[in-house]
Amino acid sequence: MRRLRRTAALRRLVAETRLHPADLIAPLFVREGIDEPAPIVSLPGQFQHTRASLRAEVAELCSLGVSAVVLFGVPERKDASGSEAWSPDGIVQVALADLRSDLGDDVVLIADLCLDEYTDHGHCGVLDGAGGVDNDATLELYGQVAAAQAAAGADIVAPSGMMDGQVGAIRGALDDSGFAETAILAYAAKYATALYGPFRDAVDVTIAGGGDRRAYQQDVANVREAVAEVRLDVAEGADMVMVKPALAHLDVIAAARQACDVPLAAYHVSGEYAMVCAAAERGWLDLDAVAYEHVLAVRRAGADVVLTYFARHLAETLQ
Repeated sequence: MRRLRRTAALRRLVAETRLHPADLIAPLFVREGIDEPAPIVSLPGQFQHTRASLRAEVAELCSLGVSAVVLFGVPERKDASGSEAWSPDGIVQVALADLRSDLGDDVVLIADLCLDEYTDHGHCGVLDGAGGVDNDATLELYGQVAAAQAAAGADIVAPSGMMDGQVGAIRGALDDSGFAETAILAYAAKYATALYGPFRDAVDVTIAGGGDRRAYQQDVANVREAVAEVRLDVAEGADMVMVKPALAHLDVIAAARQACDVPLAAYHVSGEYAMVCAAAERGWLDLDAVAYEHVLAVRRAGADVVLTYFARHLAETLQ
């Protein structure tokens, strides 16, 4: 076996898994009401962008071969229903329109579809009288968000709230609103993990009363349940499905790959990214090598595309 490992050229020739900038999706944050991009301390190298700095960043990513981005909005105003999520003047909607105007079809614009960034209680849906998330009432609002994002220029909407029936409700709303060509990337197996902390810093989300989302997100103990969620979302009309987090759930990615034939995404999440950055800052590991190995492992497990905060960094090092 070692004969084919002797040189770098031989190793490249027989490599079973490859990583290219086109395999990466860059998660980006755009914040309303700021004049300069704001560094996110717990996500080194990442920013809450202004509309202008977002436009510059996406243009640069496209020049590096990263032709897909997913947008998360940070509004100035939050309320109980998260109404800024579907406002035509909401921060993600105006940012989508900016990018579509700048880059046309050279970029794939994905809009995260959830309410947590926009609600004053930090949950992914509206609350019922007992303080729990009202699944069915939330689905109606998701439909409004999907239509607003599609009208603003989203190629793909990505529902991340893990509400039962969300894909079917969103597909119906898009079709009824004349957006039959808008695709759905479903967060099909999104785990209630401890690895989301830096992301919540990035979007200024605090869950009311010190609560959590374990009542509606996936249990980290379960794989078969995740596969069932994937199959349900595909049956409801998902064009793509996602496993989140990625590195901590490589077995789930592999199981999902076996369970469905639609494109499979995996989200290398904020905590997975931040741990590597923190160790590299202390000189404990080589950031370039570990970033590459981690994202390559996600691809090797079966993901077709990887959402990662390392997208720009990897694209630069892969040139």
